[in-house]
Order: sequence, then C-alpha cells, then structure tokens
Amino acid sequence: MSILEMDLGPLVPHHPIEIIVGIVLLLLLTWLISKAVVPRFEKLYEERAETIQGGIERAEKAQAEAKAALEKYQAQLANARDEAAQIREEAKSQGAQIVEEMRAKAQAEATRITEHANAQIEAQRDQAVRELRAEIGGLATTLASQIVGESLQDDQRVQATVDRFLSSLAEEPSASDSRTVNRA
Repeated sequence: MSILEMDLGPLVPHHPIEIIVGIVLLLLLTWLISKAVVPRFEKLYEERAETIQGGIERAEKAQAEAKAALEKYQAQLANARDEAAQIREEAKSQGAQIVEEMRAKAQAEATRITEHANAQIEAQRDQAVRELRAEIGGLATTLASQIVGESLQDDQRVQATVDRFLSSLAEEPSASDSRTVNRA
C-alpha cells in the first residue's frame, strides 16, 4: 500500500479548500507564535542569562575579595608573628639585663657583707690581742714578782718591758713558720 492509498480516516480532507485553510491557519499560528511567544521566551532567556552571568560575576568578585582579605589576613598574621618575635627578643634581653643587674647587686651586697665581716673579725682579733697582752702581761708580772719576790704590778717600766717582750715575740716568725720556710 502506498501513502496515497492509506486510510487516514477523518483526517482526509473532503474539499481542497480545507487544505488551504489548514495551511493559512498554520501560517497564522506560526506568525502569532513568532510575534508573541518567542519574544517572551527570548526575554526570559536573556533575563536568566543575565542573572546567571551576574551571579557568576558576583561570585568572581566575592572570590577576589575573599582572596584579597585572605592575603591581608596572612600579611597581618606575619606582622603579628614578627612583632611577637621582637617582643620575645626584647623580653629576653630585658630579662638578661635584669639578671645581670641582680647579680651585680648581689655581688655588691656580698662584698659589703664580706668587708663588714672582715672588719668585725679584725676588731675582734684586735680586742683578743689586747686582752691576751693584758692577761699575758699580768701573768708575766705575777710570775716575775714571784721569782723576784717583790711586787712588780705598779711599775711603769715593768709594763713597758712586758710590751717590748710581747712585740718582739709577735715580730719573730713562729717555730712552725720557720719549719715551713726551711722545707721550701
């Protein structure tokens, strides 16, 4: 069966005018769609394209701003780290300086205490020497008066003799000192 012999049922036109009216209606419908519907679709398409393009541009702009903010933040962070390092170095330097000052103060105080102790020791030694001289002088005078049989306590010459004797003993090297010198 060929296409012309096909049974189209109610679609088969009975008059040739139906074909012409169908073609005119089809052309009229095509013109109406191209004038009314297509511009609306194109307008909607353009709006959506602009919206999408604007969104992309805004997203790119936001991304560029975020990148700039990140770089700024990283620069600030690097500056903060540098500042922190400087502050730590200054603190170490100040700490070392304070420690050095405290050592100097402690050394000065130790020197002062040592000098004071040496002065006290010297004063106590001098006092002990005076007391020993007086006691040795008294013992020597008592011994001499017992040997001589007379009182020698009041005589100035006896006191001067005792002082000379003790001074000569102080000036002579002791027996232990002379042994040390002889061995060297």
